[in-house]
Amino acid sequence: QVQLQESGPGLVKPSQTLSLTCTVSGGSITIDGSSWSWIRQPPGKGLEWMGDIDYNGDTRYSPSLRSRTSISRDTAKNHFTLQLTSMTPVDTAVYFCARLDAFWGQGTQVTVSS
Repeated sequence: QVQLQESGPGLVKPSQTLSLTCTVSGGSITIDGSSWSWIRQPPGKGLEWMGDIDYNGDTRYSPSLRSRTSISRDTAKNHFTLQLTSMTPVDTAVYFCARLDAFWGQGTQVTVSS
């Protein structure tokens, strides 16, 4: 059973960079055909796909977040990371990592506040 677990700070100050890690167990992030996503949900709003990294290490980003987002991976540790720069209170949300076809993490609350 593949499991995903997000980790990172719960509170970020405005203008700082958010860094979150998704640790995957029970399956490799390099498995052929797989793609690993970051999604967020602001309070009272729907889910927003932010970007993903596939089994080859290729990345895709939401056009609205492309300039601020970077997704990378460490295959030795079987995890992938999200960096989101220039954080503002609008970025306050629950952040999820997922393999969208089947597996999601529990989500982690990130609040942007001074």
